Amino acid sequence: MNAVSGDLAFLPLGGTGEIGMNLNVYRCDDALLAVDCGIGFAGRDNPEVDVMVPDPAWLAACRDRLVGLVITHAHEDHLGAVVHLWRQFRCKVFATPFAAAVLTRKLTEAGMLQEVPLVVTQPRARFRLGPFDCEYIPVAHSVPESQALAIRTRHGTVLHTGDWKLDPDPLVGPRTDEAAFAALGEEGVLAMVCDSTNAMVEGHSGSEAEVRRNLAALIRPMTGRVAVTGFASNVARLESIALAGRAAGRQVSLVGRSLRNIEAAARDCGYLKSIPPFVPDEEAGYLPDEEILLICTGSQGEPRSAMAKIAEDTHPHIALGEGDTVIFSSRRIPGNERAIQRIQDGLVRRGCRVMTDEDHMVHVSGHPARDELKRLYALVKPRFSVPVHGEWRHMQEHAALATECGATPFLIEDGDVLRLSGNRPEVVESVPAGKLAVDADRLVPMDGAVLAARRRMMFNGVVVASLAVDGQGRVLGEPQISAPGLFDTGDAEPGLIAADLRQAVSALPAALKREDDALREATRSALRKAVGRRLRKRPTVEVHLLRV
Repeated sequence: MNAVSGDLAFLPLGGTGEIGMNLNVYRCDDALLAVDCGIGFAGRDNPEVDVMVPDPAWLAACRDRLVGLVITHAHEDHLGAVVHLWRQFRCKVFATPFAAAVLTRKLTEAGMLQEVPLVVTQPRARFRLGPFDCEYIPVAHSVPESQALAIRTRHGTVLHTGDWKLDPDPLVGPRTDEAAFAALGEEGVLAMVCDSTNAMVEGHSGSEAEVRRNLAALIRPMTGRVAVTGFASNVARLESIALAGRAAGRQVSLVGRSLRNIEAAARDCGYLKSIPPFVPDEEAGYLPDEEILLICTGSQGEPRSAMAKIAEDTHPHIALGEGDTVIFSSRRIPGNERAIQRIQDGLVRRGCRVMTDEDHMVHVSGHPARDELKRLYALVKPRFSVPVHGEWRHMQEHAALATECGATPFLIEDGDVLRLSGNRPEVVESVPAGKLAVDADRLVPMDGAVLAARRRMMFNGVVVASLAVDGQGRVLGEPQISAPGLFDTGDAEPGLIAADLRQAVSALPAALKREDDALREATRSALRKAVGRRLRKRPTVEVHLLRV
């Protein structure tokens, strides 16, 4: 990208048009500042993938101009990709103590702790990175120490809100600092890059304090075992559930690795002081039903989560059944509906009563509804608005609301370079942006050959033929056909395909059969035809050729 001399620009590489996978870049003159670096979960649209990250290729190519990566808060869609992408950036990473504690555990597991220069930055801190004068502004959200980021430059000030809400009583941490936003508005804000997640929701998002009261009232009279699942990173909710359990005379146990990691990070940072140590899950299974409350991972239907294993009765320590209650203290993230329903059905089949936010006030969102958005616009008074962090329909509704509030909105896609300086913002160019799948220790393009082959195999299957030939290419013995997912044990078709394949190979020209590569390719073509005749499908085919 050719930097325009003396300009200020914003370019998202992830986080517009969908929820998750945030990677934002600001350009001031010739310097670059990255804000957040998160993962996304593939969901049912990409069943061949679990986790995705933004494609960092463009930013990696410009890393000599990258002055730092600033993390706004400790959610996976804002910091989860650091361990996957940092080696392509190799810049300093700035985070508040809680986000830094969460990130430290991730870096330790990845063996990267000594590599990454992680700078612990206090809430409300003001720090300079090249031409960017950055200031954290505390906001309420569903994870401790969430911060908006005011970015002052010689061209003007941009407010990057991150994820936020206006909660009158967030329980853990301070309320959103409306006075700081008002002061920033008086100072003058060129543009506000703002959360759009709940732009279609009328009214107010609600308060964590209300959820705490309702959980306590719900749990107190319950009999049998009680389990609650929610977002692991919501420390205020974790504390509320633990307090509700204690008030009901129950000991509390955490079930699930991500919950234990968040608990450790929270205690390291001075949170959960009023909560005694949790009962280990291997001991919780032996406590009387009326004396235990379980806090479990799996509110979004994650297949390897504690709640998924409990619903399948495969958890090594915990079982739920007739007379027990499970509370889903969360909302359904779009795309996860089927997975969540599968777990809930499994629990009901086992005799559990399932309660959700559709039945009771057991969850509030961490994102601003329309009244909160209007309030922030009134405080900040930005000239321009850039809706981000939401699906396209959310961003479009946000843009209409921004117009009502007196700001001029600009809707952009990932990769668009929106120049903010000058008389009026405009998209001046585009840079490559895309998605990569996290596949064990490697990153694979979502639109590349590897995942395309995996998708074909998922829907059409795979057939592997193994055959031995002599030096002249004569087939020795019978070819072996393996086709997992296409045939049952004992089906006749593999034998028939093997016979077809042997006959086809035997009929090949003698000269061709003496060349390994040519014989392998001809055998693959013959296998494809034989499978097509028998199955009327086009699975992926592969040949293992052994010349003896």
